[in-house]
Amino acid sequence: QVQLVESGGGLVQPGGSLRLSCAASGSTLDYYGIGWFRQAPGKEREGVSCISSRDGSAVYADSVKGRFTISRDNAKNTVYLQMNSLKPEDTAVYYCAANPYGTSWCHSRAYGYWGQGTQVTVSS
Repeated sequence: QVQLVESGGGLVQPGGSLRLSCAASGSTLDYYGIGWFRQAPGKEREGVSCISSRDGSAVYADSVKGRFTISRDNAKNTVYLQMNSLKPEDTAVYYCAANPYGTSWCHSRAYGYWGQGTQVTVSS
């Protein structure tokens, strides 16, 4: 069973950058699809970006395209989310999750393993 731990969140000014990390233990991530999701207060959890295990193909929410980049380093058993040009509306708790199908399908119900989340706050 895979355990996931996110890190890298914090407070950043609009236009700034953060890199989130999702470190796995208990199992190799090689065969898992990995997703980043976020949930803002009073809103539903939404898929931000997801990456497949097979070919590293990725999908992005329209709201983050061109600003966020997901990547994975299987040797380090870690997945990253580079977030640039951050906006106040990016403020949320960010979660990483793993699906055993290896897909980049970015719907939360496909993901059975979740981290505890890391807070990202974009504010001046």
